[in-house]
Amino acid sequence: MASRAQRLPPGLRIVLIGFIIIWLLMAAFPFFWTLWGSFKVELDFFSISNWTNALTGERTQAEYGRAFTGAGYHGSWVQEEFWRHVINTFIVCFFVVLTSLTIGTLGGYALSRSGYRYTFWLLITALIFRAMPPITLVAGYMLPFFEWNLWGILPTTIIVLVAINQPFTLWMLHSFFQNIPKELDESAKVDGCTQFQAFRHVIIPVMWPGVITTGLFSFLLAYNDFAVTTMLLSENNRTMVPEIAAYLGTTYTEGNVMFAVAAVVSATVPLFLLVMLFQRQIVSGLTAGAVKG
Repeated sequence: MASRAQRLPPGLRIVLIGFIIIWLLMAAFPFFWTLWGSFKVELDFFSISNWTNALTGERTQAEYGRAFTGAGYHGSWVQEEFWRHVINTFIVCFFVVLTSLTIGTLGGYALSRSGYRYTFWLLITALIFRAMPPITLVAGYMLPFFEWNLWGILPTTIIVLVAINQPFTLWMLHSFFQNIPKELDESAKVDGCTQFQAFRHVIIPVMWPGVITTGLFSFLLAYNDFAVTTMLLSENNRTMVPEIAAYLGTTYTEGNVMFAVAAVVSATVPLFLLVMLFQRQIVSGLTAGAVKG
């Protein structure tokens, strides 16, 4: 009886399914349209006279003898050496995630187990710094970086991104640690573990999904950053996002839009694969952080 009562009326079910399908199509359409357009020439994909040229590839057919071309990918990856910026991006992301998680797990665990009143104010201070615009923090680093001749290299950008990202990881991991009963620590100590051994062998395995979820958000912050990387990295050391913006050109320089379109697709695919790979851990981590037991 209960299962029948919880069933949706057929009409409402159809409306709900239709809404979900429309929402998915609207959400996925920009990516698939960009993916399709990355194999066209600019006069087709951005045709003003006839938008159907983006579907038929009329100008692409006339220029390359076929409706699809990989010229955009060849131009960005080979001609402009986009692969260098991909490597720079993953170097930055790796060290940002590694540093943020190391500090965040240790700090979040210590604060969650601390009984002192200053714990609350430390977290509030971290939240205030996280709420500040990143450009404010960047401006404070500019002078010493220039004075010490450290501007334009990857380590300085990693330092700033960690400083921006650390309050978020600290708050998120602190909430995960609070959901783990303190009795686990006490039981481990009774069995002869030190505080750090209890943290390493008992607590971390329990909250591993939370660490993965926080690490993914840290990765996305560094991966998608534009303002910090644009201001702090030289032209040779750019990460992917500012390099894609450079392909578009400026009012003074001519850009190649199709290089940017192909690079956008190249930058999006790793994110899709990453989310698909860790989807179970992400859902488990978000659920653990949302419900306090």
